[in-house]
Amino acid sequence: MALRMCPHGYRQPQPLISAVSFTKSASRSFRFSVRSSIPESGQSRKLVLEVKEKLAKDYRSLPLGKYGRDDEEMILWFLKDRRFSVDEAVGKLTKAIKWRQNFGMSELTEEKVKRVAETGKSYVHDSFDVNGRPVLLVVASNHFPGVHDPEDDQKLCAFLIEKALRMLSPGKDDILGIVDLRNFGPANADLKFLTFLVSFVNKPRLTIGGKEIQFCWCRSLKMGRTIRLLSW
Repeated sequence: MALRMCPHGYRQPQPLISAVSFTKSASRSFRFSVRSSIPESGQSRKLVLEVKEKLAKDYRSLPLGKYGRDDEEMILWFLKDRRFSVDEAVGKLTKAIKWRQNFGMSELTEEKVKRVAETGKSYVHDSFDVNGRPVLLVVASNHFPGVHDPEDDQKLCAFLIEKALRMLSPGKDDILGIVDLRNFGPANADLKFLTFLVSFVNKPRLTIGGKEIQFCWCRSLKMGRTIRLLSW
């Protein structure tokens, strides 16, 4: 089973089509035209600036810089996702930026998650899959609730997802996550962390905009089969 999830909590922005019209000619053939509702680049730029102005005026306390209220790449992604509705984009952006700020995403480092990472419960693979995507591996049987502070597990999750997303090559928009359920038992079950994970991937613009995570849940697969999964 494969579950496709976006770390921002939204689907990958789809092509926007506002109207399709058909015309029947005398020769009994049909002609059709498609009009896109995606603004021209100049208009998109104006909308980005409009969002920036609203954020600067109404949410001055929000941070600036990467993933801040003046991050134009992030603003454009939210505009596309919200079908270029300025008000909706502003609403989602403020929630996303506040979440990152409260969770302390900018403060996460390799050293801070080292102790939990050493369990081998999750890591970013050194190699990419056959489609050139970074691969995030989760070994569920190495996770034991209560051994570590739940907050440390959450920080490791957030850190590794962002690490994988930073490895994306230009033009690539998704990473692959593989959850290995072999040898998974009741002692490994963690409803609290699962609740966090669902909440995490549904936080808008949690990491790099427009990037998608595809998770494959593997229970009894040999390595050869797992490798074939990487081509999905």
